[in-house]
Amino acid sequence: MGSMLHRPYFKSGVRVHGKFKSADPVEKIQDYLAARKISGKTLERNRVMQKRIGDEIVIAFTYWQRGELVSCKYRYLTKKFIQERNTRRIFYGLDDIERVSEIIIVEGEIDKLAMEETGFRNCVSVPDGAPSSVSSKETPPESQDTKYKFLWNCNDCLKKASRIIIATDGDGPGQALAEEMARRLGKERCWRVKWPKKSKDEYFKDANEVRLDYMCLYLCDLMQLLKLLKLLSHTLYKDYSPWGKA
Repeated sequence: MGSMLHRPYFKSGVRVHGKFKSADPVEKIQDYLAARKISGKTLERNRVMQKRIGDEIVIAFTYWQRGELVSCKYRYLTKKFIQERNTRRIFYGLDDIERVSEIIIVEGEIDKLAMEETGFRNCVSVPDGAPSSVSSKETPPESQDTKYKFLWNCNDCLKKASRIIIATDGDGPGQALAEEMARRLGKERCWRVKWPKKSKDEYFKDANEVRLDYMCLYLCDLMQLLKLLKLLSHTLYKDYSPWGKA
């Protein structure tokens, strides 16, 4: 877990400045990820790193395409995000969907890692945040579709998928993001997740929130963790509906 990232250059030729190490040596980052129940094994497989920017140590989510490092997104513990400039925009976890026919798309890197913790590796995260609302304009052609360039850049994987489960956040922006992606991916093969209720009037926001709510009750209890996996399976494979039929 403490080894350096051996490839200092992005595919585009942009140099990664500074040293990258795995996320476990720094206590604050370790606590942050541990609180979200993300295991060291999952961090290592996804090559989650850390980097010093100024006086702060930040989490570095490395983006890979066919084994090549192409971009990196940094997360401060204050939830501020920055990305390397002039790098190729792709899904986080893209290589995990290269040979699958069913894909799950979530809204953040932590959600992708949470999905993996519960057994779903056929999952990717969008690289940017969600829009505030659905655009009233027609979907632009690929050459002008800047905001969703990551979809076009990942088309080789996406075109193989027979079913795409969109599991973005349950808030307004998350729903807008789901709609915008479905427009581009083809609604006939897109399904949307309805996260379960956590109270009478409130739904869970995303995959990690569902997982954390149940993990806090059943931490270290194997049988209950298996129930959690079953719950998320139910959420994904039962509580979703074809586009336009919710």
